Amino acid sequence: MIKNLADTVVLNNGVKMPGFGLGVYKVEDGETVVYAVRTAIEYGYRHIDTASFYHNERGVGKAIRESGIPREELFITSKVWNDQQGYESTLKAFDESLEKLGTDYLDLYLVHWPVSGKYKETYRALEKLYEDGRVRAIGVSNFHVHHLNDLLAVCKVKPAINQVEYHPHLTQVDLKAFCEQENIQLEAWSPLKRGRLLDDPMLTEIGKKYRKSVPQVILRWDIQNHVITIPKSIKAERIRENADIFDFELTDGEMKQINELNINERSGSNPDDF
Repeated sequence: MIKNLADTVVLNNGVKMPGFGLGVYKVEDGETVVYAVRTAIEYGYRHIDTASFYHNERGVGKAIRESGIPREELFITSKVWNDQQGYESTLKAFDESLEKLGTDYLDLYLVHWPVSGKYKETYRALEKLYEDGRVRAIGVSNFHVHHLNDLLAVCKVKPAINQVEYHPHLTQVDLKAFCEQENIQLEAWSPLKRGRLLDDPMLTEIGKKYRKSVPQVILRWDIQNHVITIPKSIKAERIRENADIFDFELTDGEMKQINELNINERSGSNPDDF
């Protein structure tokens, strides 16, 4: 379990990935995303998660350059979108992401969704990029256990990450156990269920005990469950608040209480139906 904002998780290929980061899904390109990313980096974030589908890679790249932090001290993730999938088109999409970000490598590149009939060829392109040293780690996003089993049967490089929707209403118990068994690190998108957990009475009570907000309680729960988390915000005070979770620890009983909030309810799409 990470102990501070600078702490890293060692992936299955030995690469160290910050255990806490900033997501930029639906953050407008231009000054909005530049401000959010620069603010996060100034506060101590070193992990930024974007994707070609977010249409803000240029702004993320601009913020990185303006931050003054050496590129090698930052961990940048992007993802190949569904209509870019396939072997050759994925290689092209990767080049386009690099050009927009203004960097010559990525720290992590993911298959965004398991597009039926395409994700294995897409992942084969990721393996080529990894073997060529253009990306430090590769992985997947939104993969169920059956998708992972299908991929593991043919891949040469085991995915380092599976980034999925994960929050107290969707604890992904079987998937989390499978990923732990296979040494695939789980990463949470939409850890706050797009704000739909903020009024939960039990989470509110736990927050009062520690003088923390409900988002801080949930993000602390992520960390104690050994799940990498990337909450999104464009507000400076919220970016700082989200990361201020390393001065308290939930008890085993509180962790169990939060786990029991699970109702297998998604805020996003089910990968089998998307």
